[in-house]
Amino acid sequence: MGAAIGQSLPVAVGVLISPLPIVAVVLMLVSGRARANAFAFLTGWFVALAVVVALVATLAGAAPESGEAPAWASWLEIVLGAGLLLLAAKSWRGRPRAGEAPTAPTWMAAIDGFTPAKALGLAVLLGVVNPKNLLLVVSGGTAIATAAGGDTSAQFVASVVFAVVASIGVAAPVVIYLSTGERAARLLDELKTWMIQQNATIMAVLLLVLGAKMIGDGISAL
Repeated sequence: MGAAIGQSLPVAVGVLISPLPIVAVVLMLVSGRARANAFAFLTGWFVALAVVVALVATLAGAAPESGEAPAWASWLEIVLGAGLLLLAAKSWRGRPRAGEAPTAPTWMAAIDGFTPAKALGLAVLLGVVNPKNLLLVVSGGTAIATAAGGDTSAQFVASVVFAVVASIGVAAPVVIYLSTGERAARLLDELKTWMIQQNATIMAVLLLVLGAKMIGDGISAL
């Protein structure tokens, strides 16, 4: 169990600091339905991550009687790692140059009119449909499967821990909002501005590090 958690933890941290979901929560916290939308987003985010990573871990961990993960799971780690490296290169090339304002996604302008149901739906889209995050979540599930082998209880616990850690990033703005009172608006606006500006660079570095780790883990498990 400890090995499964340890192998997937770096990927969970990568999901944790993905900028756009955090920006989405910040925008919800300065909207008309601040608490309802933010908590709906946080709930949808956690549940979506937990379900998908557990499903991937279960499928990839369909191990033989020896209890070890099949060789194809290691090859899958290598392929996923290569995919992360490609996304890292794409993010780096797409980063805004000095003095250039980044292009914000169009969905950000609509958040002010969101209902809790739409907030939950956006959490699912950003968490497990967005290609970059989906690749990270699948990588986390595969890492759990490779480390846990056929131990379903280890897979389940590691999947829950993964989802909890990966949700810290979107939970942090909610904590700031609840604990800082009137100062929350200024603090959250500064956080939002910085994360939008640095989104491409942050994701490029994350994907590079995690991609290299996935490839290394896959090769060592063969």
